[in-house]
Amino acid sequence: MALYEPFPNYIWNLSVAIAMESGGQIGEIVDMCQPIKDAAASGADAGTPTFMKAWAAMGDKLIELADLDEAKGCAFSASNKLERASLYLITAERMQGHGHPGRRETYARAREAFDRSTSLGRLNRERVEIPLASGTMPALYTRAPGEGAKPVVVFCNGLDSCKELLYWTRLPQELARRGISTLCVDQPGSGEALRLQGLPVDPHSENWASAAVDWLEERSDVDPKRIGMTGISLGGHFAPRAVAYEPRFASGAVWGANHNWREVQDKRIAREGENPVPHYWAHVHWAFGAKDQEEFLAKSEAMNLNGHMDRIRVPFLVTHGAGDRQISVKYADDLYDQLVNSPRREKVIFTAREGGVEHVGADNMAYGRDLISDWFAETLGGRNS
Repeated sequence: MALYEPFPNYIWNLSVAIAMESGGQIGEIVDMCQPIKDAAASGADAGTPTFMKAWAAMGDKLIELADLDEAKGCAFSASNKLERASLYLITAERMQGHGHPGRRETYARAREAFDRSTSLGRLNRERVEIPLASGTMPALYTRAPGEGAKPVVVFCNGLDSCKELLYWTRLPQELARRGISTLCVDQPGSGEALRLQGLPVDPHSENWASAAVDWLEERSDVDPKRIGMTGISLGGHFAPRAVAYEPRFASGAVWGANHNWREVQDKRIAREGENPVPHYWAHVHWAFGAKDQEEFLAKSEAMNLNGHMDRIRVPFLVTHGAGDRQISVKYADDLYDQLVNSPRREKVIFTAREGGVEHVGADNMAYGRDLISDWFAETLGGRNS
């Protein structure tokens, strides 16, 4: 299994692959990528304005076409186009540096298209806001079908994702098939929480994850004894940390282990491994609310799970891609080895035999999605058939 690589740099190719896995149409993606190949040759950072222009133009065209569908009363078709428009606009936006001209407006159009798609398509997701000590945590709630109290999984972002991209992994849809609801969160340092509220990363993820549990416990459609937690990419730090320090979680999993992210920063300084987004250092300074590199590195000291994982006393699944170019597969070994008090610990490394070998399965999310869905069905009392 290989990452689709139309460009000469990893970061641009990663964004394209994520868009493809999130529901983009290959013909539209080719049309967006073909005219900007020369811009990619100038470097992952330098050409991003050209990238945004091409991808945002496709998003805007799809919004216009959706308007025509809606005017004809074809709400479902309009929703389909708006869904892709939002995806392309979000992809365009996340490739830009903090403060880049047009970034805020592009994000606003993406959110508006997403919300219209939800309404017109009657999609099983509800935008909610969870109170935090400071501000709120915007989230998308996908309900499992049927009456009564259901299990639920809290699904958190990595460094540069958002709740919409979490939804587009299709993990919420697969969990719903198995009788489990999902809460996709824009935790501090990501998505709306960062962009619209300025809330920085909190390495002590139990602070905001516990707020999510508090919110879920108030709902009549949630079984408070069957709440799980998972995260993607840097969520491979946040989810284990939350499960370790929030005893109300009944099961946990990671879609990519991120056991010692502070150490990863030293490797990136030494140019070892690939970055996830252009303008990387500016992005992490923004996400952590740091004024400079020294302050960022100091704040990231807490992004290390060593010495914490023995607190996990519930089932926990560790997954990782064998060919991950960002985060070493050895961190999956570290996490698994330190789950000494988990009553059921499992580790799955995706290989070329099945795919999903790249970072969080950017080459093929199907295997990670199925495995994590099955895991929570087994450990939270859902169903697999």
